[in-house]
Amino acid sequence: MTNLPKDRLRVGFVGTGFIAQFHLKSMVGVRNIDVVGVYSRKPENRAHFSAMVSELGLGSCKSHDSLESLLRDENVDAIWILSPNYTRLDVMRTLHAEVTAGRSKVFAVACEKPLARTVAEAREMLRLATDAKLNHGYLENQVFSTPVLRGKEIVWRRAASTTGRPYLARAAEEHSGPHEAWFWQGDKQGGGVLSDMMCHSVEVARHLLTEPGAARKSLRVKSVNGTVANLKWTRPHYADQLKQRYGGGVDYRNHPSEDFARATVSLEDEQGNDLMIEATTSWAYVGAGLRIQLELLGPEYAMEFNSLNTGLKIFMSRAVTGSEGEDLVEKQNAEQGLMPVLEDEAGVYGYTDENRHMTECFRKGETPLETFEDGLAVVEIMMGLYRSAEIGETVHFPAPELENYVPVVARHIS
Repeated sequence: MTNLPKDRLRVGFVGTGFIAQFHLKSMVGVRNIDVVGVYSRKPENRAHFSAMVSELGLGSCKSHDSLESLLRDENVDAIWILSPNYTRLDVMRTLHAEVTAGRSKVFAVACEKPLARTVAEAREMLRLATDAKLNHGYLENQVFSTPVLRGKEIVWRRAASTTGRPYLARAAEEHSGPHEAWFWQGDKQGGGVLSDMMCHSVEVARHLLTEPGAARKSLRVKSVNGTVANLKWTRPHYADQLKQRYGGGVDYRNHPSEDFARATVSLEDEQGNDLMIEATTSWAYVGAGLRIQLELLGPEYAMEFNSLNTGLKIFMSRAVTGSEGEDLVEKQNAEQGLMPVLEDEAGVYGYTDENRHMTECFRKGETPLETFEDGLAVVEIMMGLYRSAEIGETVHFPAPELENYVPVVARHIS
């Protein structure tokens, strides 16, 4: 594109599910953006999404009955890929074909985490974006979380500058399980909780350990060690719950994916200093709702954040009754008692600043903080962790054997 910067970025959504709606709501806090098109398989979902766009004042959103129709719409500048993991490579192939054939004027693409299910798929996502000369952004919201942005700025400016760089980052994310059936299916999702949530934890930890202004590749991964387990959802009672909720496609008595994962990632910086990441993720946590815990430790300082230690809390007695929902916090598990309330989930989790950043980079022709290259690096770490858990040994990098590696629970990927 030579006519940049554009006054406004016109975005088309691929996907209308839970995460697409989260992104859409966050865009109320983003300037210079219009949501002008949407494609998903079900007409009723597209109609609902288009109505939401109008209600939020984000533009006039056209419903497209095919991906090609969305991509060929001359009003669309950039695509947000928010469809399920197993569809993303096909979406990217279609986008590449339309752009390189001159049928599409799309010049930028953003893809939700994880970038792909395997290293080979992630590498192909990057190749297709590069070959089509698309500006590309990897949507890892925790890097843009408001506590992360503020905490990292203070730590590096005040503490690291006087006593030395941070050397240990800890990250944990836990909730009671995903919303939709495909998340629970190893072949479609690419794994279990490690694939679904460890991508957040390792990347936000890498980000916190990276010196401001330095490239993420300034930190070299030396080795990874991972553990996976089935703690809750393989128990007969809970396996039957999943089957009743999602049908026979989710069979955790016979074909489970892990609901707990632990990771230790060893890195070094450009001066040869050893750095460590410790991360845990779980679909077996039952508390108020989604819990994110982050720590950054250095020679004379520590940073801590817990998403459920909110400033706003509301107590409701037994007399307060109502239907189940998620109006107080994502993955809410109770409707009574002393409940934490996240008054701006989209902001705290990072979606607002993430979409603001991607919008400004795309419309100005600048490289985003997180690109498909970062998405590929995250998938490489995750595949190393899956491989480590499978063989019971630490995996040392570089690890060429990961190029075509598929996690055990995903080995019937088509």
